[in-house]
Amino acid sequence: MSPPVSSSAPKPTGDAVQMQFDDNSLLPLLFGERDAHLDRIERQLGVSVVSRGNRLAISGPSERAEQARAALMDLYARLKRGLDVDAAAVDTAIRLAHSRDGDAPSAFGLEGEIHTRKRRISARSAMQAEYVRALRSHELVFGLGPAGTGKTYLAVATAVDMMMSGKVERIVLSRPAVEAGERLGFLPGDLREKVDPYLRPLYDALHDMLPGEQVQKRLLSGEIEIAPLAFMRGRTLSHAYIILDEAQNTTPVQMKMFLTRLGEGARMAVTGDLTQIDLPRGATSGITDALAALEGVEGIATIRFTEADVVRHALVQRIVQAYDRRDRKRVGRRGPTGHE
Repeated sequence: MSPPVSSSAPKPTGDAVQMQFDDNSLLPLLFGERDAHLDRIERQLGVSVVSRGNRLAISGPSERAEQARAALMDLYARLKRGLDVDAAAVDTAIRLAHSRDGDAPSAFGLEGEIHTRKRRISARSAMQAEYVRALRSHELVFGLGPAGTGKTYLAVATAVDMMMSGKVERIVLSRPAVEAGERLGFLPGDLREKVDPYLRPLYDALHDMLPGEQVQKRLLSGEIEIAPLAFMRGRTLSHAYIILDEAQNTTPVQMKMFLTRLGEGARMAVTGDLTQIDLPRGATSGITDALAALEGVEGIATIRFTEADVVRHALVQRIVQAYDRRDRKRVGRRGPTGHE
């Protein structure tokens, strides 16, 4: 029986890489409508991809041609496993092909795959795959990085997966309600109406993974609880998956209080972006304080994402990179003393 995909390795002279696929029914999904996915690979890698039946010829600089081949192999393997291929998946495959050596196995949707009621979610960067492994194997995980890296989304997906498989009995989702002070009194409505706008990203993630009626049913039964951080005080949460989102906006006292809620059989994920701290100037973030205090403690993993791991719209990645460049220039102008 022939292998699912065969290809000839590129030569230093830039000879065309040949690929052949064994399932013609998947090729329209692999190539995209009007070959949109192939066009995307061509534009991003500066190669030429020509299809003839179930064969592809990739021409261009040998390193880029090899990246295109690896990306197409990842996307084809994704389709074989019943997963979708869209523009974001193509971008991810290109990014992963660029970051790994030769025929090393890709993290794309393998170890980083999560099963929920509504969809199968796969890691879209090597760091995301490492994050999912940490969420599954450690009692406490800190996920740090810019917007769009999947910190909260993958934590919620892992929690749903573990609840549905019986590894935990419930999910508790929390975040600081109004920056760090949680001053809710001036807002209109009852307590739920006051805090809901600040917890909406957590609701959105849940609805992506469970049917709406399941979300409501489990919220009513207490299997899923969404609450502002202030409501965690005095509790011990056992056999639960507990997630604290936007943790950069906690104080050290709040963070210590939250971390000590961990009970028997529980897991905890703490996510935050250290570039978006809304605390008063000069105040120490609880997550920064915790990272320093807990360094080297067994059972804790810290995953640090960068702008290279942004998996939202491509423009989001460029926006994050632009802000980072601006901030680095400002630091450079100030010099080591902090003065310009």
